[in-house]
Amino acid sequence: MAVPENVKKMWIEIQKKYDFPVNAIGVRINQQETATLKVWREEGIDQFQKK
Repeated sequence: MAVPENVKKMWIEIQKKYDFPVNAIGVRINQQETATLKVWREEGIDQFQKK
């Protein structure tokens, strides 16, 4: 399932502020939430994680 482009842009901006995976509303993604983490990686949001 593809994430809408406007949501993806917002998610990227939010992710840039954190050094751990967050969802599109800025809440930390639990390691057991494999579906969310999968989308997080597939959409390339992981590239914008603060280092």
